[in-house]
Amino acid sequence: MEVSLLNVKITFQKNAVAVDGIGNHKNTWADYYSCHATAGGEAGKQTSETAVAGTVADESDVSFTVRWCKKAAAVDSTGFRVVFDGGIYDIVAVDHMNYKKKCIKFKCRKARR
Repeated sequence: MEVSLLNVKITFQKNAVAVDGIGNHKNTWADYYSCHATAGGEAGKQTSETAVAGTVADESDVSFTVRWCKKAAAVDSTGFRVVFDGGIYDIVAVDHMNYKKKCIKFKCRKARR
């Protein structure tokens, strides 16, 4: 994998439960790992919009490829999300690229707010 292709910075966030002073539990997102990646697909430049229940929903799909490391290998699609260029992306699938420990590809979809 060429290092020069890793031209965007992404941050993985992990879902965590925070407890306030009186014992209430609340789901929060905490920064887990930040690294450089290659953005493929639409990369947020073109949008695919669909009309759902009278509203327009953005359906942008982006693939991020990062170099393999232990922290990136621990990321899964259920408890993590990606922050890229001010947008939040849900991880749809994780591809370990034949388990050669060189790179990992994350297929993501823009999160609805």
